[in-house]
Amino acid sequence: MPGEPYSAQIARTTVRSVLHAHRLDPLAPAAVQVTGELIAAAWHLDPGRSLYLAVRYREDSLRLTVYDGHASHAHPRLAAHCEARRRAALRVMAAVVRDCDGAWGFGESREPGGGTRTWATLPVSGAARYLSA
Repeated sequence: MPGEPYSAQIARTTVRSVLHAHRLDPLAPAAVQVTGELIAAAWHLDPGRSLYLAVRYREDSLRLTVYDGHASHAHPRLAAHCEARRRAALRVMAAVVRDCDGAWGFGESREPGGGTRTWATLPVSGAARYLSA
């Protein structure tokens, strides 16, 4: 998808539709929130470049992965600053993932173009109870 501010809305709508098509609607509130945060952070850290979103459901977990073109820095201080900036941009997402008993992280992309891969895993049980009173 394009690396533009509106891409987060496109990704959220797509994820909601895909989950509905597969009768996974209870996962939608958490998954949509995480998707929006992943795309927004990727766009903010590497504006204008294409983003790639992967959604996978396996073994009672939903895995959302975003690939962006922002490559790792060779200088240790720049790399640490960039990592801190990415973590700060994903604070809301981290809280949602934690509330769902999930996990998240980021690292170098294994894709041919390089860049960064940021992912979040939401267990069905945790994501289904997200936002429930």
